[in-house]
Parts: sequence; C-alpha cells; structure tokens
Amino acid sequence: MARPIRVLIVDDSALVRNILSQGLNLDPNIEVVGTASDPYQARDKIVQLRPDVLTLDVEMPKMDGVAFLRKLMPQFPIPIVMVSSLTQRGKQITIDALEAGAVDFVAKPTSNVASGLNAMIGELQIKVKIASTANVSHWKGKRVSVNPQTLSGNKALAESTDKIITIGASTGGTEAIRKVITQFPATTPGVVIVQHMPGGFTKMFSDRLNTLCAMEVKEATDGDRVHNGLILVAPGGMQMKVVRSGGLYHVKCAGTDKVSGHCPSVDVMMNSVAEHVGANAVGGMLTGMGGDGSDGMLAMKNAGARCIAQDEASSVVFGMPKVAFDKGGAERLVPLDMIAQTLLNLLAEK
Repeated sequence: MARPIRVLIVDDSALVRNILSQGLNLDPNIEVVGTASDPYQARDKIVQLRPDVLTLDVEMPKMDGVAFLRKLMPQFPIPIVMVSSLTQRGKQITIDALEAGAVDFVAKPTSNVASGLNAMIGELQIKVKIASTANVSHWKGKRVSVNPQTLSGNKALAESTDKIITIGASTGGTEAIRKVITQFPATTPGVVIVQHMPGGFTKMFSDRLNTLCAMEVKEATDGDRVHNGLILVAPGGMQMKVVRSGGLYHVKCAGTDKVSGHCPSVDVMMNSVAEHVGANAVGGMLTGMGGDGSDGMLAMKNAGARCIAQDEASSVVFGMPKVAFDKGGAERLVPLDMIAQTLLNLLAEK
C-alpha cells in the first residue's frame, strides 16, 4: 500500500486545527503530520516535516494566506488547499490565493455547522488527494506578473460575429484561464467559460479577470448575448447553455442539478455549443480533475468544431484534458502558453 499523503494544517484557530486534523486523519490515505497557527510557524514546519499538501486558512493574523503564498511558492512549491470563509472578503482573498498558486479551496460552513462540517471534511479529504497529484513545480523561482500581453488579432476574424470560443477547466483552472484570456485581443469573438466553482466565487473571479483582460469579462446572467469582445463565465452552482436565436447567440443560465458530477458542468455547456453553434465554435480544455467536458467536446468535434486540450507538462492536474484527448474530442495537446494563439489560429482557419 502506498504511504499516506502527509498534510500540514495552517490555521490561527486551535479549534479549527483540531477539527481538520481529526477529520483528515479519519481517511486512511491521509496523515496529518503537523499543524501551525501562523505562516511563520508554517514555514519552519514545511522545512522540517516536508509535507505533501498544505491546508491554509485564508484570513490570519500577522500575514494573510495570500501574502504567505506569494512568498512560499517561489521558494517551496507545494500543493495548497485554501480553507475559506464565505464572507465577501473571504471570497476575494480566495480568488487572489488561487492566482498566487493555491490548487483549490473549500469553504467553511456558515449555517447548520454540525452537518456542514461533515460535508466540508469530506470535500477537504477529496481535494487533499487531488492536490497531492498536482504539478506545481512551475512556481519555483517565479516572479508574478499581471500585465496582460495581448496577441495580435486577425482583423478579418475580429469582424466576424458568428464565432464562439469555449473553455472548460477545474482544478488549477483559475490561473490557467487567466493566462489564456489575458492574451486575447479586445476584438476576439465571444468566449464562454465553465470553471468548476461554487456560487458567489464566480462573480469575484470574473471581476478580477475583467481588470486584467483586453476583453470585457463578466459572470453570465440568463439571456446575455455572446458577442465579440465579451467573455462570459458560468455562474457557480448553475448550469449554462449557449442557444441560438436567429443569427444571435445567447446564454441560458438555469438548473442546479449536477451533470457529470458538476454544476456548472463543461459537458452541459459544450453539448449546447455542439447543438447550436457547430462548426462556428472552437474549444479548449484546461487543467482539471476527472472527465467533465470530454463528451461535450467530442460532440463539438462531431458537429464540425475544432478543439484542443492543455498538455500534461503545463497542467496542474492532467485529468480533463487527457480524457478529452483520449476520447477524441481534442485533436491535439498544447502547452498552456500556446493555447490562446492556437484557438485564434483555429478560428482564423475556419
């Protein structure tokens, strides 16, 4: 049997440290090797204990989780799962943390704490296991830059209104999406994105991207038109489809049932694009655990769309891109820094 995943818990609350330790140790595949009450203790224990995964509180005294991440990741790249409060500030810091290198996050329960805690521990156990497989080596020695460098747009392409770019992502996707869409020129055809995220966080995520991109980025609302220069992010906890009305495309945001294990689901979005957009679409599958989107991407390909997936070397988790490629929906695997230009080239070829 493989050795258990070694976890270090960082939280300023002794009660939370105790709850998380007990909860994670219930899983035979996980071993909590230590706890720390602040980032300074955490840094010493990382060197001493060499954990496989860190759980990190978002809001802490002395140094918040994001500031700690920005110092830690270039020196000791380690998969980190953030433990976030559901306050507005907690949501914003969580988005910043994902951008600074965290692999994923779980939200602390705010109501019905007893049952909420059990659900949270179950989710944390799963995400710690996923994080243990994540590739975060590219953070070593990294300097974080947020200046968008937009690619040269194709003028003929920019004047077309009937093209759509679709992107699906999960674990590690918030950073991958940022890298892709900050390279799109302002005149790029409409983009629709599904990133696995709960309600509330997609608004902050979209608002953050909107400050970095040449295109406008917003959380999708039911009835929004898909058009040049606009990126629509599926709202957390709601399914999003693309539908055609005459010569125009709109999004339909409705339904809270999980499909392929997720809400929003990449399969739901890509299947709708296959049905209503067909050969006028291109698709990209980015880093993520599992296989959501692989059937939808294959449907897009069968409808005449051109699709690609992120390669293993640049993926945090090579799950969704691998399944999309293995099933035949993605025609090739592409490094993350080439995804944007490849998608634009595919549109220009059509």
